Amino acid sequence: MALRTPPLRDVHAEHGARFTEFGGWEMPVEFESIRSEHESVREDAGIFDVSHMGEIEVSGPDAEALMQRLTTNDVTLLDVGDAQYSTITDEEGVVLDDTVVYRMPADHDADFLFVPNAGHDEQMTERWVSHRDEWELDAEVRNVTTEYGMVAVQGPEAPGKVVDAAADDADLLDLSKFTATEAEVAGVDCWVARTGYTGEDGFELVFPADESEQVWRAFVDERDVEPCGLGARDTLRIEMGFLLSGQDFDPEENPRTPFEANVGFTVKLDTEFVGRDALEQQKEEGVTERFVGIRLVDRGIPRHGYDVTAPEGQVVGEVTSGTMSPTLNEPIGLGYVDTEFESGDIVNVVVRGDAKKSEIVTPPFLER
Repeated sequence: MALRTPPLRDVHAEHGARFTEFGGWEMPVEFESIRSEHESVREDAGIFDVSHMGEIEVSGPDAEALMQRLTTNDVTLLDVGDAQYSTITDEEGVVLDDTVVYRMPADHDADFLFVPNAGHDEQMTERWVSHRDEWELDAEVRNVTTEYGMVAVQGPEAPGKVVDAAADDADLLDLSKFTATEAEVAGVDCWVARTGYTGEDGFELVFPADESEQVWRAFVDERDVEPCGLGARDTLRIEMGFLLSGQDFDPEENPRTPFEANVGFTVKLDTEFVGRDALEQQKEEGVTERFVGIRLVDRGIPRHGYDVTAPEGQVVGEVTSGTMSPTLNEPIGLGYVDTEFESGDIVNVVVRGDAKKSEIVTPPFLER
């Protein structure tokens, strides 16, 4: 099957991007280098094409009820312009995906917009439609992923860059974290959210796909914002301890609940959602493994699938993500370990057959 391509694919090639497959999409993994792009975001500003993320609109009289029953957080708490991090679980409480949910303005085409991860838009659209029909709810569900482009402008200087590109009447600096508004940026009508996946300040912008190049060039060509690929996005989110769907959890290969994945704050047990009963039971009984950070003391880099062992040698967990941290200049990883191990405890990560001394850490690895 041919890979899906973002609207900016040719523009990325023009800027020297090296591409990779991710979630069924052909996306830039790096432009200049992962390290330089990472440093730009930590020290100045970088821009990511995140058009591979899904966009699904839900509208109608029962839109709120449908969203409430298919996500674990409480969407009734959202005012217009609010964003909410949530998970989508099955009947057993296993995370199918994590997502951000937005309540849209009254004049918008939809009541809610939610953003599943790359390659999950069709699956989640089908899930929403099938449950809508099963529950006989009055709601329209539209997969609008191909209709929109999406970029993230991130870094300590990112807010100023976005404000500079925005219309004079856009009060974007008044947005608090996890809120959004409609605003004109680079001459394009955008949905602008103060959200991100890097640990830095900044905005994510959603806009019509055919105007993607105009938005991108307003930052890269006109405001000298460094283009960044998925490689830097990965190292940035690992430093912050953020989950990556399909790697830090996967319903088939590595099924995890929100409580195991350390995002139990997304679970509101006083609401009714698919998987609620299983998660209530797990909260009462406790989990046997939990998501943690791991810092290697010895030389080596933790990688996905590496065993974590106790000092005595028995396997007590597994690494799900790892890298050499560009900011800290030390090897760090994320993964699951037995709950008896706490922050500061010493374990080993088995790197190519060698046990490397490591320390359990409570993410994030650095405070922003």
